[in-house]
Amino acid sequence: MIDATTPPPPLTEPDPSALKAPGLTGPCAGCQRPTQRYGSGGCPLCQWCMAPVLERYGNGVRYVSTRLQ
Repeated sequence: MIDATTPPPPLTEPDPSALKAPGLTGPCAGCQRPTQRYGSGGCPLCQWCMAPVLERYGNGVRYVSTRLQ
């Protein structure tokens, strides 16, 4: 996971998960940074947008839908 004291890199740099899963990437729902959005282990948020969500709701957070409305 990420260190809370380190600021996120510029939005032009992809989330590390995007580098591990080429072809399964898409824009983060929060900041539009490239991230692994599809397939096993995919998440609609990059790790920097997901950190405050996990802090607020814990590891039990689930997604109702990842479709854009």
